[in-house]
Parts: sequence; C-alpha cells; structure tokens
Amino acid sequence: MSSVLPTYHQRVAEEKRALIVTAATALFLELGYDRTSLARIAERSGVSRATLFKQFPSKAALFDAIVTESWSHADEEDPPPAGNVVDGLSAIGRRYADLLSRPQMTDLFRIVIAELPRFPELAHAQFSHGKMPYFESVRRYLLAEHEAGTVRVEDADLAATQFLGMISNYVFWPTLLVPDWKVSAVRVAQVVDEAVRTVAARYSATEPGASTKK
Repeated sequence: MSSVLPTYHQRVAEEKRALIVTAATALFLELGYDRTSLARIAERSGVSRATLFKQFPSKAALFDAIVTESWSHADEEDPPPAGNVVDGLSAIGRRYADLLSRPQMTDLFRIVIAELPRFPELAHAQFSHGKMPYFESVRRYLLAEHEAGTVRVEDADLAATQFLGMISNYVFWPTLLVPDWKVSAVRVAQVVDEAVRTVAARYSATEPGASTKK
C-alpha cells in the first residue's frame, strides 16, 4: 500500500501542474504577462495559492514551465541512428511537424512576441530552454551522419537551420498571422518529404555527377 501512495500523490501533483500551466497560458494570452498575477492564475486553475506557489515561486518560473511543456516530447525519443540519412531526417521531420502543429506552440510564440518589448527575458527563456535544445539535437544527428560518411556536412548549424526552416516556414509561421491557417496531414507529409530530399541531395556524400563504377 505504501508503494502506491507516492504514485497517487505524484499523479495528483502532475494534474495540478498541468491545470496551472494551462490557466497561465490562457491568461498570459488574454491579459498579458505583466497584468497576470499568480493569484489570478491560481483562481483560474482551481488550485490553492499555496499549491501554486509551492510549484512555481515566480511568474518567471511558471513561464519556463510553459516553454518546457510546449517543447515537451520533442526530445523524449532517442535520435535516429546514423546510417540512413533519408530515414533519419524523415523521422525527425515528422516529429518536428507534429510539435509545431500543437496549439501550445502557437500560444507560446504569441506570448513571446506580444511581450518582447517589455519582457525580453521571455524570448531568451523560450530560445534557450525550448528552441535551442531541440535544434542542438538535430545538429548532433547531422554530425553523426557526417561522421558515418552518409553525408558531407561542413556546417551543421546551417544544415540544421535549412532543414527545420523548410518545415516551419510552411507548417508553423503562417499560423501566427492567419488564425485559420490549416495544413492537411497529406500536405505536411509532402513538406517533410521535400525537405528531406532537398537536404539529402545538397549534402550527399557522393559528388554530383560522380560515377559509382570502378
């Protein structure tokens, strides 16, 4: 029985944490970061102030949690093994497109953009705790493929930027300006496939026009 209690309490704590993050995200969008107090978030989420302050002693800590939640599941899967750059980039690209399609991601960027003039630290938090860790995982994968000899990538930062940019420019960025922007699953798959083919061709380990005959 004693082994069950920690699991139960942990589940309750996680549920309350999710309620707080959801309420905070909605209020930041509705009222702005500055006008949203932790007390108001506690009221909206239905938890006590003591519970909220125990988990998040400041708005900055709460915003960091929103960033973490928005980018969560992005790095929970192991990166694809090196050896087949098409299969590997396809898996990464689909994962990235799914991540960008989540409403939490659009909400996060809207909060950051709206509050950037007064609270630039929010943008720094989003960049350092969300975007960069994911970007770094893609960069490391491309370097692993380079070391395996499947591609020739001299500038992994640039290659990762090119690949992720081809996907986000179609799947994500229009949603910030066009609220009803929708991309079908078929179209997303096509966008990812084209990005994979473009990067694989650009960084092929075989020189263009080189003969494979000995």
